[in-house]
Amino acid sequence: MGRKREKDCDRCCKSANTLYRVQFDESGQWQFVCDLCWSIVRQNNPHYVYGGTWKAHKK
Repeated sequence: MGRKREKDCDRCCKSANTLYRVQFDESGQWQFVCDLCWSIVRQNNPHYVYGGTWKAHKK
């Protein structure tokens, strides 16, 4: 049986089983954000770069 995998959102610190790897500020650092934070940081953001999706359940 698989183990339960979760990570915390780098922005709001809530635990999630799906996170988006993004850059969204001048620092250019990659961060993992949850669904809610992802919808906020990508809107009208010239620094936004999508870098993939992390999922708790791998195929």
